[in-house]
Amino acid sequence: MSDIIEPADEGAAERPLRGIKSFVMRSGRMTEGQQRGLDQGWPKFGLQLEDGLRDFDQVFGRSAPRTFEIGFGMGHATLEMAAAAPEQDFIGVEVHKPGVGALLNGMLTQNLSNIRVYSCDALEVLRDCVADASLDRVLLFFPDPWHKARHHKRRIVQASFAELVRSKLKVGGVLHMATDWQPYAEHMLEVMSRAPGYHNVAGGAGYVERPSERPVTKFEKRGERLGHGVWDLKFQRDA
Repeated sequence: MSDIIEPADEGAAERPLRGIKSFVMRSGRMTEGQQRGLDQGWPKFGLQLEDGLRDFDQVFGRSAPRTFEIGFGMGHATLEMAAAAPEQDFIGVEVHKPGVGALLNGMLTQNLSNIRVYSCDALEVLRDCVADASLDRVLLFFPDPWHKARHHKRRIVQASFAELVRSKLKVGGVLHMATDWQPYAEHMLEVMSRAPGYHNVAGGAGYVERPSERPVTKFEKRGERLGHGVWDLKFQRDA
């Protein structure tokens, strides 16, 4: 999925949710299909951070199980999940414009209407646009692991992130994370095991087997050929 997190600023310690962002700004050329997605799909399915708190039952025109995905990259997995579960609704957030265009173009091509898209910082969307206790799932697939020790503070999975996500999940809702970097998987496990109000779905095993509902990406398939592992974690909100 997409890279995430921009470096924390000098005030990050005082403002943890604003210091860590859910993306790295990247530029890229737009293909014809991606531009079509932005031109034709955004007016139908795009949402703005500036609109603030939303009633997503009204946005989607129904009440349905709702998934929030942080950093959907080029949108391939999002499209696959939404097509496989038309009875569910998906809110995807991605700052990379070609990825946003690709997802929207895929929606138009596949005639999908159960996805809405933000193109901005996912943590701001969670905080400002999503009602408390309204999400069934939050997905964080393959975030930037920030390998160097001095950069670990830039990782999105921190105590403040766990607290924010918990406030937006329904009781019984699940935070599902996946990474191909074992030290980051261990970091995720440590942070989430300490976070109040959750329990690990895998119990003492720590990590769950790759869930069938998470599509296997080209990135993941390439990693498997190279002998890389993938670790999935699921933490459920208790109260």
